[in-house]
Amino acid sequence: MPIGVLLESEPAAFGPEDVRTLTSAFEASLTALRLVDRTDPAVTLVAKRIIAFAKAGNRDPITLRDEVVKSFSDPL
Repeated sequence: MPIGVLLESEPAAFGPEDVRTLTSAFEASLTALRLVDRTDPAVTLVAKRIIAFAKAGNRDPITLRDEVVKSFSDPL
């Protein structure tokens, strides 16, 4: 699932530059996590985490990627 689908449901939350940043962080996160199957539920989870971290104030694509990757390696 592309992150754009989830971002479309929150048009007021992010501007065009934010969308580009979040999309970049999303793609980088998928690469780092070696997720290639866009139908994998983990891909949707990555998108949701990117959005959640961005809503918390982070708009740096590298930091967003790092937070998402770390969140997958941290025990629950």
